[in-house]
Amino acid sequence: MANKEKEQFVVQDRRKFTAEGELRPDAPPAREENAAQPKQSEPPQATEAAPGTEGEAMPAPPSAAEQHAQHTDYKAAGKQIDSMLDAAGAKRPPDMEMTFEKLVLSLYMTAMMQLGMVREEETPARPDIVSARQTIDTISLLGEKTKGNLTERESHMLQNCLFELRMAFLEIMKVLTTAPPPEKK
Repeated sequence: MANKEKEQFVVQDRRKFTAEGELRPDAPPAREENAAQPKQSEPPQATEAAPGTEGEAMPAPPSAAEQHAQHTDYKAAGKQIDSMLDAAGAKRPPDMEMTFEKLVLSLYMTAMMQLGMVREEETPARPDIVSARQTIDTISLLGEKTKGNLTERESHMLQNCLFELRMAFLEIMKVLTTAPPPEKK
């Protein structure tokens, strides 16, 4: 055992940026795909603190070249998964592209499950009021931030979803906060 050499391993930090969001001097070189993209003269500065982060600055966003490379790789990976599913004979919907309507409907269904309105048969309702309220507020925030940019159909769908969810929320709150009648002796 004394003659055995100790195995050693080296940990190499391959991160490009420091905790402050600045490019590290010893960062690995960018991939060749990124070399063709125009480079910015200066890295963008950190933005002001996000709400609730107690003065911590947000790191600078990725460069345009990094975003482009990431987007290209993401699309290629999606096509690879699609071809694998097709080769396996998997049944999938013909239109899998994400739209604003699909996003809102996904959040709507999430809120309905959180309210206990959608559940498996013979399973008691277990509303999660705090999470449901947060999801409803998220849909409302989407409506505020996209105001003026939605089609009439998207706007109506968003308003209808919010109305239904808020009414369901109020009904659940009414049930939860109303005391049951006293038992007769």
